[in-house]
Amino acid sequence: MKKSLMAGVALALLAGSAVNAGAQEAKDVVAKMIAAQGGPKAMEAIKDSAVSGTLEMIQMGMNGQVTITKKDPNMIRIDIEIAGMLISQGYDGTKGWLVNPQTGTTDMPELQEKNMRRQALSPQAILNPEKFGITYELKGQEKVGDKDCYVLLQSFKDGHNATLYVDAATGLIAKIKAKAMDSTGSGEEVESETIYDDYKSEHGFMVAHKMTASQNGAPILQMTFTSVTVNANPPDSFFKMK
Repeated sequence: MKKSLMAGVALALLAGSAVNAGAQEAKDVVAKMIAAQGGPKAMEAIKDSAVSGTLEMIQMGMNGQVTITKKDPNMIRIDIEIAGMLISQGYDGTKGWLVNPQTGTTDMPELQEKNMRRQALSPQAILNPEKFGITYELKGQEKVGDKDCYVLLQSFKDGHNATLYVDAATGLIAKIKAKAMDSTGSGEEVESETIYDDYKSEHGFMVAHKMTASQNGAPILQMTFTSVTVNANPPDSFFKMK
């Protein structure tokens, strides 16, 4: 359960349509994304954040609580309470780790660690992508549900690619497609996507309060966030393996 649960959550941290002309280049779409999030000042003001809420493992029929905490420049921790257990994973800026009551404390597998490293990136990765070796390419336009979206290919220096579907009306991310760890625990990467919905303004920053992750077309995980805090300044030790 540990591998499938954490692989599913990690997702959540992904046909042509008649989108009106306006943003014709990738940099214009990225600028629209930044503006939709509240602008550079709002993004730069957030040094750490934590979102908490409920988690549903759809295929397993299990429910729990989840908290995702991030801190600049590149730290993240995910805590899940489910079936009477607390399962945690994190990246401390250098190393990824896993803690499970059934298996103890272990180092994170290489592929999963790379994914956590990308999830841990601060808003600076959007504001200054070249600093982090991230590039964007506008690939066209598609529908996500009833939303007209720009399609952005996001490429990382480690070779990972993700496809971002940006709502042309709002500038908010509607969906992300990317390779992710198989939720069955096989250790392989599979095609995955995450739908982002129910955006609300929190501390001057737009946050998706609902995320639904799927693999190979089948929904596997849904998270609904009910609490968002920023700039609580958790100690760096909180993100380290204990």
